[in-house]
This record gives sequence, structure tokens and C-alpha cells, in this order.
Amino acid sequence: MLAGSEKKVSGSTYKGVTLMQEVLQYLKKHGQRLDSEIAADTGIPIEQVRRDISALSALGEITTCSVTRFNGDERFEGTQCRPASFIPPKSPGRKPAAHAKVTV
Repeated sequence: MLAGSEKKVSGSTYKGVTLMQEVLQYLKKHGQRLDSEIAADTGIPIEQVRRDISALSALGEITTCSVTRFNGDERFEGTQCRPASFIPPKSPGRKPAAHAKVTV
């Protein structure tokens, strides 16, 4: 993350890259994330992140779903997104062996 003086968001561009491209690049690098996590990590205002998420979803670049989480009695709603072609890595540990096909 950049220092506060270096990170200035003006209009819809940031360091010559559109904010929508910045969100897409962030998701490609980090995988599945919540809209609030994207905003916190990139420094882009949450309202702009949500607009960019909607636009990227309409273009088919990302997949989104609404989530509701609870922390005790506190309710938290957000949008979870991931790149459209993102396949999560396999979980660690042993995997069951594949069964061999028997031909007769």
C-alpha cells in the first residue's frame, strides 16, 4: 500500500489506470474478495468500488454474489467478487485415489 500523500484518487483514474481496471487487477492478483476488502486495500472509495463491481459484472469480467455475515449480534452485508475465470486452488492434504476403469 502506498503512503497517504502518494495515493490520490481524482476523477475515475488512479496513476493513469482507470479505477475499474484497478479493481479487476486487484481481483486477478488476490482472488475472491469482499467489496469492503477491495476498498480498504486499494484506497478506492467503497461507493466507487461498488459501481466498478457492477460494471465489471455486467461485462462478464467478474462473478459476484451478495453475502451476509454475522459477528456476534452485528450484521454485515457486502458483495463478494472474483474474476470470472478464477478457479480456487486445491486444498492441502491427501486426496482420494482415482478409481481405475475396468474394460471388458
